[in-house]
Amino acid sequence: MGKSISFDIAALVILTILLISCIFRKMTSGISNRIFLIIILISITSTVFDITAVTLDNAQSAQTSALYMAHAGYLVTHYLSAPLHLLFIISLTDTWHKLKKNIVLQVIIILPLIIMMIAFVINAGNQLVFSVENGYTRGPLFSLMYVTTILYVVFNIAYIIKYRKLFDVSKIVAISAVIPISVTAMIIQMYHPTVLVEMFCGSISLFIISIGIQRPEDYIDSFTQLIKHSAYAHDMKHSFANDKHVYIIMLNISNFQTVQSLIGFDAATQVLKKVADKIREINRKMHGYADLYYLDNGRFRMVFYGRNQDKTEAIADVLNQELKKKTNYNGLDISLAPFIVLAHCPEEIADFKMLMSFGADFHIRNHYTGQVMRASEIYDRNQLTIQNNIDSIIDRALENGSFQVYYQPIYSVKDGKFVSAEALIRLIDPQHGFISPETLIIAAEKSGAIHKIGEFVFEKVCQFIAGDDFAQLGLDYIEINLSVAQIMNGDLPDTLLSIMKEYDISSDKINLEITETAAAYAQRVMTENLERLTQAGLSFSLDDYGTGYSNMQRVIQLPLKIIKLDKSFVAENNNPKMWIVLKNTVKMLKDMNMEIVVEGVETQEMLDAFSKLKCDFIQGYYFSKPIPQNDFVEFINRANEAS
Repeated sequence: MGKSISFDIAALVILTILLISCIFRKMTSGISNRIFLIIILISITSTVFDITAVTLDNAQSAQTSALYMAHAGYLVTHYLSAPLHLLFIISLTDTWHKLKKNIVLQVIIILPLIIMMIAFVINAGNQLVFSVENGYTRGPLFSLMYVTTILYVVFNIAYIIKYRKLFDVSKIVAISAVIPISVTAMIIQMYHPTVLVEMFCGSISLFIISIGIQRPEDYIDSFTQLIKHSAYAHDMKHSFANDKHVYIIMLNISNFQTVQSLIGFDAATQVLKKVADKIREINRKMHGYADLYYLDNGRFRMVFYGRNQDKTEAIADVLNQELKKKTNYNGLDISLAPFIVLAHCPEEIADFKMLMSFGADFHIRNHYTGQVMRASEIYDRNQLTIQNNIDSIIDRALENGSFQVYYQPIYSVKDGKFVSAEALIRLIDPQHGFISPETLIIAAEKSGAIHKIGEFVFEKVCQFIAGDDFAQLGLDYIEINLSVAQIMNGDLPDTLLSIMKEYDISSDKINLEITETAAAYAQRVMTENLERLTQAGLSFSLDDYGTGYSNMQRVIQLPLKIIKLDKSFVAENNNPKMWIVLKNTVKMLKDMNMEIVVEGVETQEMLDAFSKLKCDFIQGYYFSKPIPQNDFVEFINRANEAS
């Protein structure tokens, strides 16, 4: 009975669909994609050779040369799928640089292939692998092909096990499924040569890989057609895990939000496409061979490996000059502000978390100069370490008592004495030293740890108010700051009121500060929180007044008792125009029965000026910087004695 080509035809259909799918899904860039395409093409070629060979065999063709070429073509191309699959796994782990350094491993991988290729070459003369003289028959060395294939299967398994942490479970399953399917097909065809299932099983294996690994929705950004954020994170994790040295051109369009608000989302998307096209063009013309990524919000990355790293500075300079040129869109001249930073990893940025933290907002934290900068010039490793480890730092501080509540006294112009104070958090970490409040609060808000800090401060203030020292000081109340995240927490009122109840604190002893930034969040949760706390008798002040916009709307709508003028008013008080603004602002707030606190007062001249302006309270370094509780008690006692 002749051999059936039904399975081969089915395999050819599946492989052709896979090839077309990869092209249409644009899965053609990147080493792993290219190897996968090569495997598909090799498999198609092998299947065509097999169909040709079987057809000639079944027809008992006398064309010996054609028979030999068909069988030889099938065996050679089919055998190549085993080492190619190993190369595919290596590309997925991104460990080429390690392979290049390991000569022994290179020999182990290449040696079976060389041996088998030599066997195929000399077979024409000795027919030790196969023969077609009296029909297709296997020679004594045919089993060598199975032995070397099994070696590659073992290499595959070993590589997957060694680098298993670089894959998620679904990808391990997809890669590993190839092995039992291929081995099963090989065993079936070894003992049942007429059942041609190897190519069919191979096509099924590639289909599983295509579904489980080669997924464009996880890889390509639909707008720019560059590699997307999740893939960038995946690739950079692999680079750091494998101790791979890379150069990265980090491009953040620092004014992207402004451009988008000016021309709209759709038009801004077209601008992003133009930027992506320009990056591709420069990469191609300058032979950078970089992997190109688009993250989000106008952030692009070019990642260079090996010898191509030498081109990064030249490419960055050209890219910077090109992107600073004006672009006309619908009659508008759009000027981009490309903030470009060169980063050498891990030499300049040591780990993945720091890379992602630094790349997220270096264009916000640093002044834009229009020049290409190096990461080492603006990268603060300690600050990023703090941001990345803020949860453990806060937990350690709460456990070890590293947090302290400081108090800055607030002076009443009318009473001529100190009547209140603002409570402020301070942290001196044993490992990182003094952590600035700005760094602490921003990082804690991002991580969610701000809620623990907020509760700590509130409870410490309540303890202070409930103690004998506070009663003797004669202060009216203590101001406590609420962050944006706290105000948006639906459990905030219950948490604060339960702490006050525990320490038997009267609501008139606490004033809660919310910032302009927090007040800008016109959300239901915030409104409900403020209403509940106001009903409980707590008062509110608006901090940093004058730093935002639409201020009057917030002042009118929110249950505010006190307005705290931002330090920018104080800094510009010598400006005649600013003084006009100040006088009218104070009059307007007074007419609304608001009390006014002036922050940042540092000189007697400032004190006199704002006192004459009939502001109610003065706060600043002229009287005292924020100081620990014991020092604050001593300060107020001395001030009371002097008055």
